[in-house]
Amino acid sequence: MQMTCETRGPVCIMRVESDRIDAAIAIQFKDMFRDMAATAPGPVVLDLAQVTFLDSSGLGAVVAARKLLGAERTLELAGLNPAVEKVMQLTRMNTIFLIHATRDAALAAHGVAPAA
Repeated sequence: MQMTCETRGPVCIMRVESDRIDAAIAIQFKDMFRDMAATAPGPVVLDLAQVTFLDSSGLGAVVAARKLLGAERTLELAGLNPAVEKVMQLTRMNTIFLIHATRDAALAAHGVAPAA
């Protein structure tokens, strides 16, 4: 599993570069998230555009990532494909996380222009 982190203004965009977040990589995801978030400023947007499968372990890892940020920082989601969006709706996590249609929409919500 790979993730990248890009800081744009006050926002850290963490892009999951894997098609799955499941039991096989949930711990690795949490460890990578923790390491990247430790040096990231402000809110974090988790770009899940490449993720096509999210199981209960993966969902638990995303919730754990939110908790890692503490109360003073937010975790927002972006780029959910239909299967991942359905998981969020069925578990009502769409009421917990702020979800943006795209990475650029998330940046715009924070007043940051998209990359040229």
